[in-house]
Amino acid sequence: MIKKIFLPLILSFLVTTLVVGCKENTTKSDQEQVPTEDKEPFFKLSLAQWSLHRAIGNNELDPLDFAEKAKEMGFEGVEYVSGLYTKKIESMGMKALLDTLKVKSNTHGVQNVLIMIDGEGDLAASDGKERNQAVENHKKWVDAAQFLGCHSIRVNLFGSKDEEEWILNASLGLKQLAEYGKSKGINVIVENHGGFSSNAELLSRVIKNIDMDNCGTLPDFGNFCMKREGAGNWDGKCVDEYDKYKGVEEMMPYAKGVSAKSYDFDAAGNETTLDYPRLLKIVKDSGYTGFVGVEFEGSTISEEKGIELTRDLLLKIGKDLSK
Repeated sequence: MIKKIFLPLILSFLVTTLVVGCKENTTKSDQEQVPTEDKEPFFKLSLAQWSLHRAIGNNELDPLDFAEKAKEMGFEGVEYVSGLYTKKIESMGMKALLDTLKVKSNTHGVQNVLIMIDGEGDLAASDGKERNQAVENHKKWVDAAQFLGCHSIRVNLFGSKDEEEWILNASLGLKQLAEYGKSKGINVIVENHGGFSSNAELLSRVIKNIDMDNCGTLPDFGNFCMKREGAGNWDGKCVDEYDKYKGVEEMMPYAKGVSAKSYDFDAAGNETTLDYPRLLKIVKDSGYTGFVGVEFEGSTISEEKGIELTRDLLLKIGKDLSK
């Protein structure tokens, strides 16, 4: 009688145990097989307008449509280049241009990040009158950046040919402009763009001399040529180049933007002239989380293809570094 009562209970217990055990094991196994969700990169992506300078110069792209183009290519922000609007300013005036750019950026939902300024004079000129005029020439772009909602203008720091003289004059000219920028809530940032400005150690000394919160740098991955044949800033073979990786690392403590320069790619989508994983790790290790601007400058593939490859490479490495 006892056996008849307990036998079914024992069998029921065993079945229940097996079923529960199987369920627990299945659940654990399923959890192990669920892929971890991809993390977002530690930065936001913007498009530097210089990446499309050939298309704009050939009248294949109206510079007024830059925000629309950037949005179509998957960018959150845009970085304007002042020189690509020279003809527009002449034909429609600065106010009408800025009104149009603001409407366009709002319509297409992209953030105006910064304006890169060229051709407005040497902020590190030895002659005080020339230097002061350069400061005055840049002020309208500070006002433009404020109107568009940008956080910065990028400037060049050309001028004196003597190292110590350059440090002194660069400190004077840049501080004057930074003081005006501060009154408008705009950062004034320097890119390594040739000459002494591509010597990151010297440039860092200038930024330290100025010691203002709104004065900083825009590290560019590729612009570290300090001297070219013929002594020009742009043309001629580079004969003296600063170490790119050291330079970016030295500039990052003062960075308010990052310019991801690219030139050429292999079949796997890797940049062949720069160690992108190393450069992006330097950027991440600095604690930077702002915009990284795609600036394709190659000539072996189309501008759009170069932009896409640079964008995709940044996203891939950025996600890997965020894991």
